[in-house]
Amino acid sequence: MLAIAHDRYGPPDTLQLVERERPRLRRPTDVLLRVHAASLHIADSFIVRGSPGLVRLGFGLLRPRQPVVGQDCAGVVVEVGAAVQRLRPGNLVFGIADGSCAEFARADERHLALLPPDLDPIEAAALPTAGLTALHGLRDAGRLRAGQRLLVHGAAGGVGSCAVQLGKAFHAEVTAVCSTRTVEWMRRLGADQVIDHTQYDWTRGDERYDVILDNVENLPLGARRRRLSKNGTLVCNSGTGAQGLRFLGRLLAPVLLAPFVGQRLRRFLSTPNADDLELLADLVTARQLRPFVERTYPLAATRNALLHVESGRVRGRVVVVVPELTAGKRCDLGTLQLSRP
Repeated sequence: MLAIAHDRYGPPDTLQLVERERPRLRRPTDVLLRVHAASLHIADSFIVRGSPGLVRLGFGLLRPRQPVVGQDCAGVVVEVGAAVQRLRPGNLVFGIADGSCAEFARADERHLALLPPDLDPIEAAALPTAGLTALHGLRDAGRLRAGQRLLVHGAAGGVGSCAVQLGKAFHAEVTAVCSTRTVEWMRRLGADQVIDHTQYDWTRGDERYDVILDNVENLPLGARRRRLSKNGTLVCNSGTGAQGLRFLGRLLAPVLLAPFVGQRLRRFLSTPNADDLELLADLVTARQLRPFVERTYPLAATRNALLHVESGRVRGRVVVVVPELTAGKRCDLGTLQLSRP
């Protein structure tokens, strides 16, 4: 099979289009996918570069443990392990896999869900990490409830755009912070108020919010806390824009301060699970959530896709198409019969 892989940490230029053996099922819950599309996000850049250094604790100290890049994907099941119960060959699915920028990828059944009927694979590939991170940030870390006021900083990215829509689905009053070029898009997504951060410093206003989801973290912690209500929750979700001690300071400051203030300062870990992927699929079917794909790239241009992600100017998600597809069309799978729920 064709795959995008790297044998050492470094910039996206280290990525190569290579021929590799098709992954084999290792565990009874494993599923083999024929990948249609894979989306990239900033965590993929960290894994490719091996930076910040903490990334290497999970992905290999000296060299990448998983040479093939990518995690988010959508595709068709071609083989299942002995303990797999929910899925069968021919099912169209989306979720998290090991090395999704390839023609085939291995995934755990617990990290996959059936594709919603009205979502094509390119859009579906953009949903897993962004949707799950937004869901876990708002529902679990933020404890967002109906009628509360939510501010989403970095609202135009993959996580932010999902968070704006989920906030409305949870019946919150949503304020989106974004740049000038995405103001109208935020309104179309349903934001009640939109703040253009190039024109106005959102930390200097008078309004207080019950939950702030900060996907940027480029402003002082005290300034962000000023916009929280007395018992409000600041959910911190960014590892970008800092290195070394500055990164550790950003990472630890909310955690260390949290016990001494009345407001809740939270970091969280978003881990994939089938139940929450199915919840996202249900919200898509109910037309309360829709992932946005800004740009697609062919598999051979994955390094360019990752460079675009690193630019910090992506609206929604960047998707790698395997093989090249257009929205609503699927690759030729021979005699394999496709099935939906």
